Amino acid sequence: MAKFIFVSGGVISSLGKGIACASIGRILESRGLSVTLMKFDPYINVDPGTMNPYQHGEVYVTDDGAETDLDLGHYERFTHARTTRFNNVTSGQVYNSVIAKERRGDYLGKTIQVIPHITNEIKDRVKKVAEVSGADIVIVEIGGTVGDIESLPFLEAARQFRLDMGFDNVLYIHLTLIPYVKSADELKTKPSQHSVGTLREIGIQPDILICRTEKPLSSEIKEKISLFCNIKKEAVIQALDATTIYQIPIDFKNQILDEIIVSHFHLICKYSELGDWEKSVVEKVLSPKNKVSIALVGKYITLQDAYKSIYESLIHAGIYNDTKVEINRVDCEDLEKSNPHKLLKDVSAILVPGGFGYRGIEGKIKAIKFARENKIPFLGLCLGMQCSVIEFSRNVCGLTNANSTEFRPKTKHPVISLLEEQKKVKDLGGTMRLGAYPCRIKKKSLAFSLYRKEQISERHRHRYEFNNKYRKLLEHKGMVFSGIYPKANLVEIIELKDHPYFIAVQFHPEFKSKPDQPHPLFRGFIKAALERQNKLSL
Repeated sequence: MAKFIFVSGGVISSLGKGIACASIGRILESRGLSVTLMKFDPYINVDPGTMNPYQHGEVYVTDDGAETDLDLGHYERFTHARTTRFNNVTSGQVYNSVIAKERRGDYLGKTIQVIPHITNEIKDRVKKVAEVSGADIVIVEIGGTVGDIESLPFLEAARQFRLDMGFDNVLYIHLTLIPYVKSADELKTKPSQHSVGTLREIGIQPDILICRTEKPLSSEIKEKISLFCNIKKEAVIQALDATTIYQIPIDFKNQILDEIIVSHFHLICKYSELGDWEKSVVEKVLSPKNKVSIALVGKYITLQDAYKSIYESLIHAGIYNDTKVEINRVDCEDLEKSNPHKLLKDVSAILVPGGFGYRGIEGKIKAIKFARENKIPFLGLCLGMQCSVIEFSRNVCGLTNANSTEFRPKTKHPVISLLEEQKKVKDLGGTMRLGAYPCRIKKKSLAFSLYRKEQISERHRHRYEFNNKYRKLLEHKGMVFSGIYPKANLVEIIELKDHPYFIAVQFHPEFKSKPDQPHPLFRGFIKAALERQNKLSL
């Protein structure tokens, strides 16, 4: 039978529960255990797919086409778990399901209540993930902060889980903050005491406390936390601010967090030091031999989490190339108002990510033109590919008014147009081309040299596609269509001849990159950036 770990958070939000869960998953995998991870999100939205990136950050897409919380990206990057639509549960999904059952008469006329109907629905979803994944351990992250009214049904379901499954099969971890008061030169434990007290009022006594702190916790402070929070001293885990998130599994491992968990579950498994992770990932991040500067030209650059998977993928490619990747965030609206030479002349490479809406599009197109004309390594993702097609059509093919029907519905040259299957869609949520689709790669292309295979699978999230009516013209002018979705003859990858590295894709490769397995497109991108940087340094 699977074992279950529920991770809650207290004091303040954004403490890093997702990173903590992913790190716990990593150290348990190192012991030979299989894991899967879930995220409970207390908002009423069915999923984050229709939410503004400034509200929620990146929307992470799974192979089966679910639009999910960005923490699922952390889970997949740190572990071997492959998440699905079942691994992200929102209040909206839960209530929607319960109401649908009530409308069908599934409850046989009973009064529908939060307890037991909502909590049973939540518990059933956890059991479903355990059953489908077949994992030894299911790690469940409860979103929000203890004390929030929205997350109470999830916490109540977690409380009931130990009654249902047995004490030895369920473990509770609470992530909290130990603030440092500079004027007093003291670490304060009172907020954590109150947070644990609130959790205990709900009926959950945490077995492990992970304490975020910017200063090391002394033995005396750990004893105080242990006494007032009713937790064993060795189960008070220090989570110091780290230079890289990939250091955190090692920090947890050094405090025998894995051993505490394994002992609670009475599991017998192998021992591991995480040496490969430390040598192949952490040391490369902390002590790289080289350095490059990447301009990310986007419209959501003021929020770190809006392009989370892209930033991490660049770091992964840097690890592979033994290179520190400095990301220069360029607002595409600023580019619309200025000369791109001013903002982009000193960078090693340029990346244009995905997005929606017309705001900033002309700035992205200017950046792409600058990369093309000045032979600067370029990578375009989703909307970045569409903007590349528009730029090439306008400035190389002479189609002055070329555009996407997303931005100009009656454009004279709709080189990017709405997918045929999307023309009758009215609801915005979960209706795009989503999830994994196959792509056939042309031999003797840049894409083939990177992937080293003819058939690949990548994840999508978009409504608009390249218009095949313009394929012959663009090919004649030098654009290479090196990746095609064979079933519908849709363009997936474009390249340019006579350019050191110019490639753009309709999909999102950032969703499949890991620190110890960087994605081929990012790996080649950073390699090309390094080659350019070395030439600039001569």
